[in-house]
Amino acid sequence: MSEVSTPHVLLGLLASGGRHGYELKRAYDARLPQARPLAFGQVYATLGRLERDGLVAVTGQERDGGPDRTTYALTDEGRAALDRWLSDVEPPLPYVASTLLAKVVVALLVADVDRARSCLVAQRQAHTARLRELTGVKHAPSATLDDVVAADYAIAHLDADLRWLATTLDRVADWHREVHP
Repeated sequence: MSEVSTPHVLLGLLASGGRHGYELKRAYDARLPQARPLAFGQVYATLGRLERDGLVAVTGQERDGGPDRTTYALTDEGRAALDRWLSDVEPPLPYVASTLLAKVVVALLVADVDRARSCLVAQRQAHTARLRELTGVKHAPSATLDDVVAADYAIAHLDADLRWLATTLDRVADWHREVHP
């Protein structure tokens, strides 16, 4: 899975109007509910780069009983960059980069079959529990479209992992039967 393009997501959040960093962080976390939450420092560092590159501009500064809040807005160049990014097709990744895969391969490499099987079963249980949580999120009365879309995406990936775990458990069992008839 590719990493989220924080600059482009922030540009997208600014497409509907100017916001300050705190609002952008809250909107990012709300609109991408299954993604890793965005750190405030990352928001401001990214906004600084976007401003330097002419993709956003400072449109105001306010102080509402707290720290200064700088409001940023999308520039024409920023809107064009956002449009280009949205038009680009995301290529399938050429390599598998998964801690789950690495852990299972290493378990098979250094451990006995029972240990590898235990690892696979424990992972299957964890994935199944997360699948139930996400299904609950999807069907919650307060679920927004963002919640449902993000849960569907995560569920599809978990489902693929669960199918892979089941296949791998079968392969480990077959291999064990062949090696130890």
